[in-house]
Amino acid sequence: MSCLIKLEAISKRYRTGNTDLYALQEVTLRIESGEMMAIMGASGSGKSTLMNILGFLDQCTSGTYLFQNRDVSRLKDTVLSEIRNAKVGFVFQAFFLLPRLTALQNVMLPLFYREETKSVAREKSLTILDKVGMRQFAQHKPNQLSGGQQQRVAIARALVGNPDILFADEPTGALDSKTGNEVMDIFLNLNHVDKKTVVIVTHDTAISDKCQRTVFLKDGKLKD
Repeated sequence: MSCLIKLEAISKRYRTGNTDLYALQEVTLRIESGEMMAIMGASGSGKSTLMNILGFLDQCTSGTYLFQNRDVSRLKDTVLSEIRNAKVGFVFQAFFLLPRLTALQNVMLPLFYREETKSVAREKSLTILDKVGMRQFAQHKPNQLSGGQQQRVAIARALVGNPDILFADEPTGALDSKTGNEVMDIFLNLNHVDKKTVVIVTHDTAISDKCQRTVFLKDGKLKD
């Protein structure tokens, strides 16, 4: 495996009055291409902050972030947005499907930002919905789907642009254990069969135990 992401002494600082608050402190981390990794830690440990920086939703205050050997630490928001749209997929606990759109339309949406034609976007989206077992529900709206089905659609939306890395923030947190295991099986298949790089933020050891590697955060620092 080759190195996809390399963090060197990454910190994220917030200024409150005359006080500096650190969400992350001197985090150094490598993520290999094709790896499946879990990030664990208590609430407030910095898990989501780290994921947001890794996924180009936020920027570090100091340190160096190399993505595919490119220093992305100080790029403008517009450039980061372009990288995020082309390289990264996100899955969240709350699904974040648009309620007025069908499952198919929700999955097609990211492709329109890439200026795909409607016909091409539709075909790609139906293929991905089929991959996660949701093609037969393509015309259903989110309120017509169970939580597990909505998460499958959210995974399809994250995958439709063929990202280099998939980030999942507590992806089974809103699901019962059986449905959560089914969703987790999708991530495992994406990693084992499709060789997707997957990073899962979780507090659940049953989830982290299925990953190749787990890193732990405490008070914004990686634990040894």
